[in-house]
Amino acid sequence: MTSADLALPAQDERTMPAVVLSDLDQRPLEQTLTELHALTEQYGYLVVVCSHATPESVVRRLHTLRSLLESDRIALFRPELPPLGIAVLARQLRQLASCDLSPGVLASAGRLLTHYIHAGAVLGSVARLDRVPVGLKAHAKSWVPGSQFAVVAHPEPQLVRTGPGVTLKGPEFSTWMLLAKGQLQSDWIGGLATEWGAHGLRETPLPAESPVWWGTGRLVEFCSYLADLSVLYQLVTSVRQSSCHWCGLDVIGDRCVFCSATPPVYETPAPRALEQRRPRGALEQQTPA
Repeated sequence: MTSADLALPAQDERTMPAVVLSDLDQRPLEQTLTELHALTEQYGYLVVVCSHATPESVVRRLHTLRSLLESDRIALFRPELPPLGIAVLARQLRQLASCDLSPGVLASAGRLLTHYIHAGAVLGSVARLDRVPVGLKAHAKSWVPGSQFAVVAHPEPQLVRTGPGVTLKGPEFSTWMLLAKGQLQSDWIGGLATEWGAHGLRETPLPAESPVWWGTGRLVEFCSYLADLSVLYQLVTSVRQSSCHWCGLDVIGDRCVFCSATPPVYETPAPRALEQRRPRGALEQQTPA
């Protein structure tokens, strides 16, 4: 992780601890290079999970470090999830890290598990929200005092104005819901958790990157997710595995997270055009006697 507040508490006793690469863009390059090299030697492979709200200076430093180490054992993973969803996904990968999964399968499992995460927020304003399409009417209503909007950013964009009887389309399977409160008070999410059939509602501090991602600090972020390790493991192991043609790691899906290679596409070659030739007999008839 690139921030300590994205490292959620362990889900169970088997959950692997998170490694936080803090202040990468503030510390000397040599120091961060030594740290990342030591971690790679200690664990063998690293999957660095960060959000699209992570400062670009941090992302550039990560790419620089990976290039200097010339290592395909470091994967940089930035899924299209809000910060709280990123934290949940990272913990799911930490849970799976205790299982008998190869590094390539574990890393590519992150892309699979994002499909089962429903991430959103209740916002006091959508005036600066650019992650989800916002209509002119919603923009106008965001200036009305006391207005609140419920937004789902993943897996399918949704935006509604909160109120009695108003809900959002949620998961069609049993989940837990995680809540992170910012500078907004809202009881509406409790009803949403019931509507979505969540097993329960847990709370955690709001990630520092969340106001940047959502465009406002007046929010309550939420995330619905699978918490049971056995379910996560079954999901991952039920997918067909293949070997990356570039680095040789076992992976699931259509891309290796470590080397970014995609399986080659074999296309049937086009039929070769035949040359126009005259029959042999016709040539012989034209030959003078």
